[in-house]
Amino acid sequence: MRTSSAPLPGGTWALGDLTVTRFGYGAMQLAGPWVMGPPADHDGALAVLREAVGLGITHIDTADAYGPHVTNQLIREALHPYSDSLHIVTKVGATRDQEGGWPPARRPDELRRAVIDNLEALRLDTLDVVNLRLGDAQGPVPGSLAEAFGTLVDLQRQGLIRHLGVSNATAEQVAEARSIAPIVCVQNMYNLAHRHDDELIDELAEHGIAYVPFFPLGGFTPLQSSALTAVASRLDATPMSVALAWLLRRSPNILLIPGTSSVAHLRENVAGAGLPLSDDDLAELGKIGC
Repeated sequence: MRTSSAPLPGGTWALGDLTVTRFGYGAMQLAGPWVMGPPADHDGALAVLREAVGLGITHIDTADAYGPHVTNQLIREALHPYSDSLHIVTKVGATRDQEGGWPPARRPDELRRAVIDNLEALRLDTLDVVNLRLGDAQGPVPGSLAEAFGTLVDLQRQGLIRHLGVSNATAEQVAEARSIAPIVCVQNMYNLAHRHDDELIDELAEHGIAYVPFFPLGGFTPLQSSALTAVASRLDATPMSVALAWLLRRSPNILLIPGTSSVAHLRENVAGAGLPLSDDDLAELGKIGC
């Protein structure tokens, strides 16, 4: 495994009493097509995970629904026994069907089973962080999370979960979760073109709660993509690099979890996130989401 002494872009953030690098790694793309089945290159998937740790990444995002079971098994095979500095964040609240869909699984018995499955697949006694996945494939859906989140709080009291978070949630659901128990992170779709959570990000930052965006290049219109590409070309960088660097500059509580199944692409993402952006660059990029 190659190790790097160069600091990762963005520094670190505290998830409760856990210190993680703001640049993390999302394991979803290690599974097969449509996040179903095993990877085409098993050894290559293991190499990506080992390279992530070798680069100094201490935050890996996963879910037992990925595969299902595939990414957690790969993480265990590649990295177990885990170093004390490595922290694995997982999600529960959705399962997979034969068509590759993501039907909700938020009944108390389903959530308990999901937590146990994550523990067994990762070979852990306690999960560092568990996010409750809400909504559906189209995004957040309004409604109370009290019963589902309360189940996770019970499992936390039993020592199976260290910290809690929510994913694919409305601002109202985030507030409801916080009224029930402390959370350390919110994981929602957010990027240059989709700025609907701007107010939520700032509020969470004031309270020391991380915001973890997914789909850093998802949902751009052709015009928005052209604007991003123009900035990237001027900076002699890729659009992904610019998008990741902008997210790190957007707020100190933003944690990145870009995924890839390629060691070379992982290295490119790390280097790209450290791209320096001037005030003029930031002002131009800020117009994309307007």
